[in-house]
Amino acid sequence: MAAAPRRKIVVFSGGSAANSLVDAFNEVIDNNSCTLSYVIPISDNGGSSSELIRVFGGPGIGDIRSRLARLIPQSNAAIYNFFNHRLSPLPGPASSEFLTFLTGTAPLYHPLPTPQALLIRSILSHLHLEILKRGRPPSWTFNFQSASIGNLFLTGARLFSGSFEAAIYLMAMIGRVDESRTEVLPAIVSNFTHHISAGLTDGTTITGQNAISHPSVPTADSDSPLPTGDPGEDAHFPGSLPHLRLPHISFSKLVDEPLPARIARIWYINPYGQEMTPSPNPKVISAIEEADAIIYSIGSLYTSLAPSLVLRGVGDAIAGSSPPNGTRPRFKILILNGSLDRETGGFSARDFVAAIARACEQSRGVVGDGEPALWSRYLTHLIHLEGEGTPAVDRDELSTCGVECVRLYGRKTSSADLLRQGMRYDDKALAQALGAIIGKRDPREPRMRRNTAGVDG
Repeated sequence: MAAAPRRKIVVFSGGSAANSLVDAFNEVIDNNSCTLSYVIPISDNGGSSSELIRVFGGPGIGDIRSRLARLIPQSNAAIYNFFNHRLSPLPGPASSEFLTFLTGTAPLYHPLPTPQALLIRSILSHLHLEILKRGRPPSWTFNFQSASIGNLFLTGARLFSGSFEAAIYLMAMIGRVDESRTEVLPAIVSNFTHHISAGLTDGTTITGQNAISHPSVPTADSDSPLPTGDPGEDAHFPGSLPHLRLPHISFSKLVDEPLPARIARIWYINPYGQEMTPSPNPKVISAIEEADAIIYSIGSLYTSLAPSLVLRGVGDAIAGSSPPNGTRPRFKILILNGSLDRETGGFSARDFVAAIARACEQSRGVVGDGEPALWSRYLTHLIHLEGEGTPAVDRDELSTCGVECVRLYGRKTSSADLLRQGMRYDDKALAQALGAIIGKRDPREPRMRRNTAGVDG
C-alpha cells in the first residue's frame, strides 16, 4: 500500500526572532511527518547586508543566511560556526581578518574537510576580486566591519553563479541542510535590490527596512546627491534614492524609539521611490497552494511578515481561492509575539490579526482596514502567551470572527535576552499546540500531559 503523502507547512518569518522557534518547528516536523518551507523576505537593508547592497546591489541576504545557518545540523558544527562568524567590529582589523580567510589561515578552516575549505575559499576569492574591481581608493573602499562570513559567502556564490537560488543551494549543500525536509525560500527571487516603505497613519513615509525597524529619522524621497567618492553606478540604477545607498552597519535591535504614529501599510518601491507590487518567488505560491498549514511566526510584523504577504497573489493563495487546491491551506496560525516592539507599540492581538488581513488583501489589490469579516479568510488560529509585556488578547472577539485562540504558558524574558518586557515560548509546549491544531499529536505523549505542557485552549 502506498505511503500517505507527507503534510506540508509554510512558515512566514524573518530572521533572528523566528530562529528561536526552529527547534519547535523541527519537533512538529518529526512528530507529524511534515515537510516545512520557510518564506523569508529579501528587503533587509541593515547590518553588514547594507554594505553588500551598497557595493553590489542585489537582495538583502542577512535573514536568508541566518535561517540557513540555523538549520545546519549539530553534527556539522564546524561549518555552522564558520558561516555564523562575524569579522571584527573595527574596519582595519576586520579587513586584515578577512585576508586570513582568503589565504586559508583562518582558524575556522582547520576542522573543515580540505575540499570543502577549498570550495569556500574559491567563492570568497571571487568576491574579493569583485570588490577590487569596484574599489576607488582612497575615497571609496569596501568596509568589512562586522561582516558576516556567511553573508560574504552567499554574495560571492550569487555573483559567481549569477543566481540567488544557486547560492542558497550551495550554502545548504555545504551545511548539509536536508532540503527534502526543510527548505528556505526567498520571498522574491532576484539579483536586484528590493526596498520597502512604510506609510504611517499621520501621513509620514519611512523608506527602507532599517529605518522602519530601528531608531532613525523618518525619510522620504530625496534629490540630495550621493556622498562624495561613491561611484554607485555599478550596483544601482541611475536616480536611485541616495539614502538607500548608504551603509547601516551599526544599529541596535534592543532599543525601540517609538514611531511618530502607527504603521498603516507596507509597500515596495522601485529605484525612484514609486510604489510597485512585485511578483513572489513562484515556489512560494506553489508551497502555499500545497500546504496543509500556514504559520505566521513571531518577529517584526511589518518588516518580517508583511513584505512577503503583500506580494502579488500571496493573499489569494493563503485564502485558498487559487486553483487547483481551492480548499487549501486548511489551517492558518499566527504565533503572537511575546512582546511589543517599535513597529507594534500599544498593539493588541486584534491589531496583529487586522494587519495580516490588510497585507493579504493588499496583495490582491485591495487597500482597506482589515475589517473583522476578512480575518478568518487569512487566519484560523492564534497562539499566544499571557504575562507582563504581552499583547492583550480578546478571545471572545476573535472567536466571534472565526479565529480560535490557544493560550500557552511561557517564561519571562531576562534582561540578557531583551531590554523590553515580555514572554518567551517553550519549545515543547509550542510544538504540542501546533501538532494538536494540525491534527496529529505525538503518539509518545500521554493525552493527560496537555496542561503540564502549558496549553490552555
